[in-house]
Amino acid sequence: MINFTSWLSKIKLPFFSNFEIYFDFGTSTTKIAIKDKGVLLREPAYLGYNSRTNDYLFFGTEAKSIIGKTPDFIKIIRPVVGGVISDFDAQVALVKKFLDRSVNLYFSNQMIKPALTGIAIIPPIATEIEQKAVEESLYKAGVSRVFLIEKPLATASGCNLNIFSHQPNLIADLGGGLIELSIVGSGGIISQKTLKNAGDNMNKLIYNYIYLKYGVILGEATCEELKINLLNFDSVEKNAIIRGKSLETGLPKSVRIKTSDIKEALLTNFNQIIDAIKELIESSPPEIVDEVITHGIILTGGLSLIKGLDKFFEQEIKIKVLGQENYQYATINGLAKLARHKDELTKLIIR
Repeated sequence: MINFTSWLSKIKLPFFSNFEIYFDFGTSTTKIAIKDKGVLLREPAYLGYNSRTNDYLFFGTEAKSIIGKTPDFIKIIRPVVGGVISDFDAQVALVKKFLDRSVNLYFSNQMIKPALTGIAIIPPIATEIEQKAVEESLYKAGVSRVFLIEKPLATASGCNLNIFSHQPNLIADLGGGLIELSIVGSGGIISQKTLKNAGDNMNKLIYNYIYLKYGVILGEATCEELKINLLNFDSVEKNAIIRGKSLETGLPKSVRIKTSDIKEALLTNFNQIIDAIKELIESSPPEIVDEVITHGIILTGGLSLIKGLDKFFEQEIKIKVLGQENYQYATINGLAKLARHKDELTKLIIR
């Protein structure tokens, strides 16, 4: 059967054409793109599981919107934690649903489904078993061939860097599940450091801070909204009135939260990221340090959207920091960019 499928995929008829798909399985968000068509899907990596019927009922944005609002028998699952798959069956169900919402729409009227080639990213810290989990989840979702590439290489390419040049570049990818700090050059990762105190961890820190200071219990979604709407390093003081559950009475309670509260809750976390960048630079050879100082540090990932964060990092590290306008799609656009040159792509494939 496998040989027959391979033979079919080589036939150059339109309905037998090989569909090339790119996957970015982030902890917070899943992105799917198609060759020459761009990003088709960007949705939260959440799904709702009914333990009574053993069915997955809600996916993506809908599943995220009902966190904390469901009966006990419906659980909201995040199949990717810390950049790697933690619930294999849930990940397969999520990928199948997302493919139905995006890729499969392109050939819904065709008699024969074309062979699907999937190229996915994985974090450098992923073990062989975790790499295999990504590969197998795509096979079970209906992809015929799967190739894996390390995420920092795709991200660097999406930041318009030539990863095959001998000029090292430091990329700080500030995501939801991982903080990935990588020095990329000569077609590979020269050195890297990974932290788990990323966006999701920051939500927990905000929860603890509000709990201890104001005696109010907040939901995960509210903590994330506070981080997005209030946090900035531009010395602009914003405030918001939020409603949670009082620790004393268990009844609804409203409090006014300011930017200074969120900064106080997260400052230690950001200092840990700064210390990690310094350690990465200090542990690198002098030639690389000189290149990094000359060309600066590139910020990407969801947290790079925080206003004034680049200037804050600059003041602390004493190296210029450059933000990316297309921070949301840097990795998956870089994956599509690398895939255009098959001879170069084969040098990067690790599985």
